Amino acid sequence: MVYLTNSLNTDTGTRVSPDRLSTIFAALADPTRRAILARLASGETSVQELAEPFDISLPAVSRHLKVLARAGLIERGREAQWRPCRLQATPLKDIAQWVEYYRRHWEESFDKLDRYLKELQRKGKAQEIQRKEKRDGRKK
Repeated sequence: MVYLTNSLNTDTGTRVSPDRLSTIFAALADPTRRAILARLASGETSVQELAEPFDISLPAVSRHLKVLARAGLIERGREAQWRPCRLQATPLKDIAQWVEYYRRHWEESFDKLDRYLKELQRKGKAQEIQRKEKRDGRKK
């Protein structure tokens, strides 16, 4: 069995190392960075515009952007004084493929758990009926 923690093959034939996945997940772990990505999903935006809704300094926003860029989640450009940022979807696709592999496992596990719980409920109902029959038998 090949474990996806060793590597992940993508549709493009490239391999994503676990260190790369860790970098992407670490970048996505912060709510501010996730909010920045959500804003960039609407299109290219300047650093100044990205910083507006946050109650943090421009240098702090810039540090968040560096983390996102290091993870490959954004691309930063330079056009004169304007510093546009763009969302790069490929790392998100890599994460989605990694999660999809494990989703199948989770669904199988949940299906097994569901069957087990139904079996317990069925046994519990049978035991309850037996107790009632026993109790009713004593009353006669």
